[in-house]
Amino acid sequence: MVGTAGFKRTAAAAAFVGVSMFFASSHTSAGIVSISETSFNLLASPGQITFSEFPLGTVNPTYLPATYGGGAASPTVTFDGFFAGQLLGTLATCPLLTAPFLPGCVIGSPTNPLSLDAAAPNTQIINDPNFLTPPVLSGGSGNLGPIAMLLSKDVTGIGFDAGSFETASSTKVTAYARNGAELGSLTINFFDVHFFGLQTNDANGIAGLVFSLVQDEPFGYAIDNVRFIVPSSVITVPEPTSLALLVVGLFGFALRRRKNA
Repeated sequence: MVGTAGFKRTAAAAAFVGVSMFFASSHTSAGIVSISETSFNLLASPGQITFSEFPLGTVNPTYLPATYGGGAASPTVTFDGFFAGQLLGTLATCPLLTAPFLPGCVIGSPTNPLSLDAAAPNTQIINDPNFLTPPVLSGGSGNLGPIAMLLSKDVTGIGFDAGSFETASSTKVTAYARNGAELGSLTINFFDVHFFGLQTNDANGIAGLVFSLVQDEPFGYAIDNVRFIVPSSVITVPEPTSLALLVVGLFGFALRRRKNA
């Protein structure tokens, strides 16, 4: 990722840029939307799951908030292949996949309440040198298998590093509510390893995610550095008038600092 070393701003200008980027990359619509890493970091709660908390080879890990440095409002997080009510696809139901990649395609709707399926393909903590901070979590069957994430508490946003992709748009992320209803899905549309964040504007928070293949991905994929936006950390987007007052206030703050310097 491109750094910002050597790019200097005043405190007021930096605050304004951060706020502007938040409004530019966050949308108020139903379902889920992608959110940039800069915007995500403005709202993220403490702690992140790095998959270094447990030994390599650990299957379907469970993370308490204390395990990954989360706060009191953070969820316990459990991983597996997919949710109860779902199953692996076929050539008929996953038409863009060739046979070797079918173990990564998930179809069907979860049951109510949302719960992991013990019969699903396992996830596993592995070492992947393509990531800057291994170890990572991958699905079974040559890192092609699906990954499901179940949260004990609803969150409004989830961010993670994903990769390393050889096929753009090969992997879909679907978010679910506590009752198993689908909130929406997004396609991870990049190569190699990058941050990917999503946020819900639905009245229901995100209770779980499923990663599944929609196109062939030759070397599979994995996730790392999972973090959350919990409801208590959500910032209400100001109305345009309020935003204008905020900008005026920031400029006034900057002028006072210059006069007093």
